[in-house]
Amino acid sequence: MLDSVLFIVFSVLESTALFYLAFKIFKIDLYPKEMVFAGLIMAFFSYVIRVNNGFAGIDVFTQYLLVFLFLWLLFRIHVFYAAIMTGMSYQLYMLIQSILYLLMSTSGITDFKLHSISIGVYLMQTLSALTAFSIGHYIGRKRKGFDFVPDKPEERIVLGHQEKVLFTLSLPSILIVYLMIYVSENSSQLFILIPLAYAVLLFGYLDFSIKKNRGDEF
Repeated sequence: MLDSVLFIVFSVLESTALFYLAFKIFKIDLYPKEMVFAGLIMAFFSYVIRVNNGFAGIDVFTQYLLVFLFLWLLFRIHVFYAAIMTGMSYQLYMLIQSILYLLMSTSGITDFKLHSISIGVYLMQTLSALTAFSIGHYIGRKRKGFDFVPDKPEERIVLGHQEKVLFTLSLPSILIVYLMIYVSENSSQLFILIPLAYAVLLFGYLDFSIKKNRGDEF
């Protein structure tokens, strides 16, 4: 029972951190109650799919899809930009978590358990969320981020070359998550490639986003 409660709590913490990061990156107003509500639904789906049925791969896809759907239908972001926001926020969050996993797994911290409770995993989730909150807070305080995402779903947009490039860069995000799961389970020596892959994608994402925000052509 305790393990189930902890799973839900830390899942909500991570989901909320992911939404917080996404909103701060794109200068969108926060909706705290809605963020927690979305996190609870995502945690419930994750618990049923991953814990009760053992389908980690399906859970990864479901979580990614839910983030996109919540940004689109709950937070009322235009469907196209919701896909872009999902891709960038996932890439940054998974870059954070993959680096933490790499550092913590080498010392065996991620495997630490206390009375069957995965203390190491929960610690990694906590550090990932706190790092995401800190980055988001810094972006907001310094008034960084991008403002090219319209916050009204009915606003008409013209999909040009820039939008298509940003959308294309969001597509590999979910594939690298699957690769991260596979490598962590089968070849820990190659895991260093995962944060590198996220870093390369994220660099491209940020570079093109900065150019679009300034109105430059690319």
